[in-house]
Amino acid sequence: MSENNIVNLPAGQAGSNAEGQEPVAESAAVTATTNTPVADVPVEIVPERPVTAHDDFDWTIDKRNVASYTKEEKDKYDHVYENTFVTITDGELIKGSVVGLTKTDVVINIGFKSDGLVSLNEFRDLQSLKVGDEVEVMVVEKEDREGHLHLSRKQARITRAWERIVEVHKTGEVVTGTVTSKTKGGLIVDVFGMETFLPGSQIDVKPVTDYDQFVNKTMEFKVVKINEAIKNAVVSHKALIESDIEAQRAEIMSKLEKGQVLEGTIKNITDFGAFMDLGGLDGLLYITDISWGRISHPSEVLKLDQKLQVVVLDFDDGKKRISLGLKQLTPHPWDVLPENIKEGEIVKGKVVNIEDYGAFLEILPGVEGLVHVSEITWANTPINAKEFFKLGDEHQAKVVTLDKAARKMSLSIKQLSEDPWSTIETKFPQGSKHTGLVKNITPYGVFVELAPGIGGMIHISDLSWLKRFNHPSEYTKVGQNIEVVILGIDKENRKLQLGHKQLEEDPWNALEQTFAIGTIHEGTVTRKDDKGAIVQLPYGLEGFAPNRHLAKEDGKQVVADETAQFMVIEFDRNEKRIVLSHTRIWEQAKAEEKDAARKEARAEADKAHKAVKNIQSKVEKSTLGDLGTLAEIKEKLKQEEKGNSEANNS
Repeated sequence: MSENNIVNLPAGQAGSNAEGQEPVAESAAVTATTNTPVADVPVEIVPERPVTAHDDFDWTIDKRNVASYTKEEKDKYDHVYENTFVTITDGELIKGSVVGLTKTDVVINIGFKSDGLVSLNEFRDLQSLKVGDEVEVMVVEKEDREGHLHLSRKQARITRAWERIVEVHKTGEVVTGTVTSKTKGGLIVDVFGMETFLPGSQIDVKPVTDYDQFVNKTMEFKVVKINEAIKNAVVSHKALIESDIEAQRAEIMSKLEKGQVLEGTIKNITDFGAFMDLGGLDGLLYITDISWGRISHPSEVLKLDQKLQVVVLDFDDGKKRISLGLKQLTPHPWDVLPENIKEGEIVKGKVVNIEDYGAFLEILPGVEGLVHVSEITWANTPINAKEFFKLGDEHQAKVVTLDKAARKMSLSIKQLSEDPWSTIETKFPQGSKHTGLVKNITPYGVFVELAPGIGGMIHISDLSWLKRFNHPSEYTKVGQNIEVVILGIDKENRKLQLGHKQLEEDPWNALEQTFAIGTIHEGTVTRKDDKGAIVQLPYGLEGFAPNRHLAKEDGKQVVADETAQFMVIEFDRNEKRIVLSHTRIWEQAKAEEKDAARKEARAEADKAHKAVKNIQSKVEKSTLGDLGTLAEIKEKLKQEEKGNSEANNS
């Protein structure tokens, strides 16, 4: 074997032969001389384990003593050797010493077989790092692909930070963090060297829109939520503010009393009231407690950030609710009602509320009176308050009743004018004719207004002498003018009985002879149903033909819109009713034809009978020929009598 092969022995082997043994070259040469020359011995190459120099060297032989270690001794020394190194596992946190610094890395000795390298970037927070400093690192891998020990100070810091975050989450301890950047929906905060999330809603008790103003600021936080699975934490600055507010609230609540006057600031206005900041405690000022008068929205009286003196009306320690009042700081208007507002006086007010039963007029802020629907007009007809009044309109009214103790006032608009019913007989005497306005229509009649507060009803039966209506709307409409005659006056109940058809004479008296029973008239069917048909007759009259009286001679029926001849079979002047029949016309014609045939047959028979008697009176003796002639006459008479009998039976 050559000298070059001896020099290239592994360093470890060279080191182990350096003490108490002869030089390696000499030993190798001796060993080499006792064996067959290398060049003469064929070497079997195994792909899985390449053959290297001195594979046949026995390290257990001591050349000086020509001795070897026993198995027990070898195990003993192996154990001692292994115990000189620290036992570590992946993911373990361990303290190490800085043994070297380069431009890019820090060399860390943790007592393992080899040192580890950590990027210098992970020590940016330690500007004064030097050899000999002790740092904590995490064992990422004991041996990576290249056989190196992989350590990380960053992972160690994150792990320690997470442990502290979990702990402060349990204890509720306040932590300090630095806002590093803005993200979607909030901010990123560095807490203990770990990134946490600060939602926008948790920055402050007031809504925040500008997140940039908080970047690079150091603030105090509370850890409000953690996720062990992904090691994620949510922090809140708002929770600290609320804690301070809660402390202030508790202090204020402990000193709170009903009737106490406090100063507050309007922080929010809603449809139902305003929320006030009482210095760490919120109170609600309801819309009904803002003003003695009616208001539609709190913004009519209040403004945001406005400072007000308010009184505590009520509070709830458990629910932390405080009810406030503003109007209670001034006397109730009813308690300081002016002397000029009394019964019988005329006042002016604004419509602030309308109900079905009437309208409320605000005479003074907080002082209202009711105008009942019965006090709107002198008319006895129903009136709709929502049609008469409009919100915000002003009206004059007379004070009818006033009760300061109950804080109630009734008003009247109609009493501002004279009651027209007091002189009704003079202005609207019975039998007088007038023109009125149709105000309302019901199934049984038409309400007509003759003057403000004066009106009456025309019954449906008093609209026309000749026509019958199913509903008054078939004759007139609301808003139209109509002529009437006063039929009766009910002053006590303030009602007039009106008529329209009475403006003309009753045509039924004159038409009784024209439409006598049995007379025939031409008519047109205007409406037909299961019971019969309404027939339009001359002179504007209408008649009724029952279904059985609509049959035609050919078996069909008279139909709607058809014109035909009708016979009057009933005429009732008192009930204004005419009953007609089309069937009776052709049935009567047939009966008359049969009667005429019977009369003619009877006349012929009488004539033949007279002829026979005449012949008998002239013949004194019968001859055979005479008897034959007589027999023929008798037979003819029998045939005629038989024909008459059949005609009568038919």
